[in-house]
Amino acid sequence: MEMKQLTFSLQSSLLLISLIFVTTSVSFKIPRLSPTGGQFIHGNYWTQSRPSEASSPAFDPKDFQTFYYNQTLDHFNFRYDSFNTFQQRYLINSKHWGGSNISAPILAYLGAEESIDVDIPIIGFLPENAIHFQALQIYIEHRYYGESIPFGSREVAFKNASTLGYFNSAQAIADYAEILIHVKKQLHAEHSPVIVIGGSYGGMLASWFRLKYPHVALGALASSAPILYFDDIVPPETGYYSIVTKDFQEASETCYQIIKKSWSEIDNIASKPKGLSSLGKKFRTCRRLTKSSELKDYLKSMYASAAQYDGPPNYPVTVVCAGIDGASSTEDILTKIFAGVVAYTGNLSCYVNQPKSLTETDVGWGWQTCSDMVIPISVNNDTMFPPYKFDVDEYINKCKATYGVPPRPNWVTTYFGGHDIKLTLSRFASNIIFSNGLRDPYSIGGVLEDISDSVVAVHAKNGSHCLDILTSDHTTDPDWLVNQRKSEVRIIKGWIAKYYADLQALQ
Repeated sequence: MEMKQLTFSLQSSLLLISLIFVTTSVSFKIPRLSPTGGQFIHGNYWTQSRPSEASSPAFDPKDFQTFYYNQTLDHFNFRYDSFNTFQQRYLINSKHWGGSNISAPILAYLGAEESIDVDIPIIGFLPENAIHFQALQIYIEHRYYGESIPFGSREVAFKNASTLGYFNSAQAIADYAEILIHVKKQLHAEHSPVIVIGGSYGGMLASWFRLKYPHVALGALASSAPILYFDDIVPPETGYYSIVTKDFQEASETCYQIIKKSWSEIDNIASKPKGLSSLGKKFRTCRRLTKSSELKDYLKSMYASAAQYDGPPNYPVTVVCAGIDGASSTEDILTKIFAGVVAYTGNLSCYVNQPKSLTETDVGWGWQTCSDMVIPISVNNDTMFPPYKFDVDEYINKCKATYGVPPRPNWVTTYFGGHDIKLTLSRFASNIIFSNGLRDPYSIGGVLEDISDSVVAVHAKNGSHCLDILTSDHTTDPDWLVNQRKSEVRIIKGWIAKYYADLQALQ
């Protein structure tokens, strides 16, 4: 299943907004929060459009039935137009469900910033464990993505801030609550316990859902959910790119040193007459470079993606460094860097500035990071990257110039919390698993210590972004990953067993 592309009319209407954001945005954009970010296939191929190659053996499209719920546009106002509705898509797999007569559980996957079609084949945790739980599986698409588009069309929905204003995390989890209550009622499964599951941004939604809607969800598995990466809870200068650097340095000190030296070499060549042309030839760019930052942004993004998704069996950081270290010692620094690019992406006709159609995620995530998902990422002097300080005022002004409205950098911590999280959640929260892989740069914003007996942190030293909820592979998964998944299943089984005991006692 491929991620759907925006229609030509929407591309045209949003092209100006996109260009403004790209050309005026800060040097380090907020990296995508996604369970996969594309699959690293066969060692030298990174793709956004071939998730079927990583799909779970437990996945069978014929097991799914698609439904559409008449969803409320605005859950938090009583204005006349707030009662407008749109069709929100969700899919159900009842293959292993024990039924409502025994109040068998429901595993609910909360969609995030892409079509639900992208996630279903590659999120293995639900189909692989549904048989053991006798669970119903439900996958709910996030508003403004896939087929769940308000206002009748993408062109209208993404037109301006007036229509985009209903596109935020609070509205999204209220959507999920309405659908789950509706499904339980339709199936006469009012006493079936619900476990919500999400990865990355979806993991944040899962944890917040359990906190905001404990009457709907018994528990949450929040995989790679950086809920503390807001409002400077994590010092901006010690965050994301520090972990990227650590990953590369652990893979190869030589590779790390070459990358660290490459930025000044790029600037040095770019400053010379015909320097940009020379860089373009060396990196075989698809279009002529107009500034050196185009090349540097490409490389930064590549290193960040390699680190964020640095998992088995291919370990992209190792692949990049093998390319860099494998180049002849007599080659110059940038030739070695280009060897790393080729190792990572494969042998293509051109690199950098590749022709690319805007996807719904490109546009949607741009809005989300300019509304409530403001993640302040800086780069200190101790990384392999050029230093950069996140300037919240500059960020607000550029978002406002793009969309006409400013973001709310403090909204997440105001609405969901985050500050003094252990002190706060230990007093009232329960049944949340915060899982992280410590090689994931976003883990720096995750919950890495147990908060209470039932709000627990499960992490793996060698894990990457959302690895625990992706499709398992019994031939290549290391023991630590197998054990991490078993630990999560054991914890969830404990929640459900206690719920059934409480239910029986009350009845």
